[in-house]
Amino acid sequence: MNICHHPNEELLLDYASGALGEGWSLAIATHLALCPACRRMVDGLEALGGGLLMDTAPGPVSDHLLDSVLARIDKMPENDLAPTPAPASAASSATGPVPVLPQPLRGYVGGDAAELQWQRLGLGAYQIQIPTEGERVTARLLRIPAGRPVPQHSHRGMELTLVLTGAFSDTTGDYGRGDFQEADEDLEHRPHAAPGEDCICLAVTDAPLRFSGGLMRMIQPLLGI
Repeated sequence: MNICHHPNEELLLDYASGALGEGWSLAIATHLALCPACRRMVDGLEALGGGLLMDTAPGPVSDHLLDSVLARIDKMPENDLAPTPAPASAASSATGPVPVLPQPLRGYVGGDAAELQWQRLGLGAYQIQIPTEGERVTARLLRIPAGRPVPQHSHRGMELTLVLTGAFSDTTGDYGRGDFQEADEDLEHRPHAAPGEDCICLAVTDAPLRFSGGLMRMIQPLLGI
């Protein structure tokens, strides 16, 4: 696996510091499960942050701080408390084929890609919406048929896309397993799945897409995209 597209350093820093919401963090954590280079960077950022905290003089805290922290831990999925995952190549040698969906994503949706109940979107595409809490962000799995394009669209906000299997290409480049794309209001594109294998992606957005075609705009409320 040759990962060419990575999250920017600001996103990795926000993830390491705990500043990202759940949906965005899920996208970064899933990329980290596939990308040793970004794991090393996040480990370094966390170590740097820990060192800065060690050098900071202590200050007063709320009497209820411990209760608040414990309550947040109780609400976290068990997979969020697991150690940093080993590289996929190492994990596969003992357990057989590498899952399409790495942890923590597999824990969120309750299984690997072939075990899930996909919702039909039309034109051979499917989705699975992933519940996240406390933010105006939508996370979903998308499965695009091999060799087929996604309808042309732009964005009303930010979209993070992580390829989990298969591949796609657009005007910004080619994306395979583990590759990470960041899109904003400035990008209008028509991602095209590569032939030979369906493309499954994790997509996280904070606003509906803006489709160019009239038909897609008509049915968009029904699809929830």
